[in-house]
Amino acid sequence: MERLGTGIGWRPEIADAVERMPGVDWVEVVAENLCPGHLPASLRRLRERGVTVVPHGVSLGLGGAERPDEGRLAALAERVETLGAPLVTEHIAFVRAGGPLTASPRLEAGHLLPVPRTRDALDVLCENIRVAQDALPVPLAVENIAALFSWPDEEMTEGQFLYELADRTGVRLLIDVANLHTNHVNRGEDPAAALAALPLEAIAYVHVAGGFERNGVWHDSHAHPVPRPVLDILADLASRVAPPGVLLERDENFPEPGELERELGAIRDVLEKGRAAPAQADRPAPGPSAAASPATPAGPTPVSDSTSDSVPDSDSATGSASAPARQRLALAEAALLSALVAGTPAPEGFDRVRLGVQARALARKRADVVAKVAPELPEILGDGYRQAFLGYAQRHPMTGGYRRDALDFVQDLLLAGRPADGRTRRALREWWLERSGPAPRSARPVVRLARATRQALRRPLSRH
Repeated sequence: MERLGTGIGWRPEIADAVERMPGVDWVEVVAENLCPGHLPASLRRLRERGVTVVPHGVSLGLGGAERPDEGRLAALAERVETLGAPLVTEHIAFVRAGGPLTASPRLEAGHLLPVPRTRDALDVLCENIRVAQDALPVPLAVENIAALFSWPDEEMTEGQFLYELADRTGVRLLIDVANLHTNHVNRGEDPAAALAALPLEAIAYVHVAGGFERNGVWHDSHAHPVPRPVLDILADLASRVAPPGVLLERDENFPEPGELERELGAIRDVLEKGRAAPAQADRPAPGPSAAASPATPAGPTPVSDSTSDSVPDSDSATGSASAPARQRLALAEAALLSALVAGTPAPEGFDRVRLGVQARALARKRADVVAKVAPELPEILGDGYRQAFLGYAQRHPMTGGYRRDALDFVQDLLLAGRPADGRTRRALREWWLERSGPAPRSARPVVRLARATRQALRRPLSRH
């Protein structure tokens, strides 16, 4: 595996600071935020200097019940080739549910949600990863995610799930130590036991990030300084293996460049001390109470040289997920996502309080992202934007992307005759009319709806 060194997540808000920051060996960029034909000048300059740029995908939904979308895979491959990246990364998560497998409307989470650690989910994930690997021009690495809640009746621990995933597919692992800390606080999972169970040779690189605790729940915000417990988990990992790369993530609330440089320095110090610490491999392996659930053996199966010689609990010798497994997973994920975004009852066995925390977090994130992709809306609506959007989100789950969400939100306001102020309504109407252009002919029902809506919104507004 290529040695990456110490890096930082490239974001437009800190692009200039990243270019000037000493000791940055590589950067990671959110793949969906890039237009291959129009790379930001900052990224072009970094590449010209020889700085490695790794694309990090967030929308494939490899843990979803459906096979990866060919269009999304092609777009990700195009970004890999544009950047000349040595690898590409995604997440062990699902981001949408519903559709043909469940005969229900497709829902979008707008967020990375955890997959159940079950045999069904593992079989589906392994097959989806193989599909993605075949479509991508460079190696794929997948990241463990943070979660606010647990699935009931899981059959494996996180360490066992990741070990078997890497063993069966040969996929690399992107280990986020901040997410291990999140799952320790929120789900009572031991990060040391997870690290002890991992195939360390499969690690591609490591994420480090900050968060905050509220009412006993840890929120992986990527908007706060890296806390000491996260650095301690990084030290534990560094005592077991020298990771090929470590990257600092920051997505919001960007501090002064000097603070980011100090955080990178703290990460380098932890890596140095970790390498000097006694090898974790010399310590006793965790027992069944720490590393395994009652339904599974205490330790993982040794990694084989082949990823397809023997694959348990799958539909064929190649490890393909059976159609019933995909449907069972589809129904479970659709029921959960519907409870989170559409107000349906929580599925049996879930912590309803935690699902409520997650549902509110998803709605707040929707409001924040829509404000970013359509910054005119908070300007037009002022202080009333957030309350209006959260009220809309309670009644309307997201079924498309965030830009579609912004259009639907404004359309909903206008058709309801809101807001009361005529000047504000006129500004919203002009915004909507400018952006609701004709749809493709293949979407004729949508075209008819859009035409009817535009005709209704072109009628003179009553003055108040």
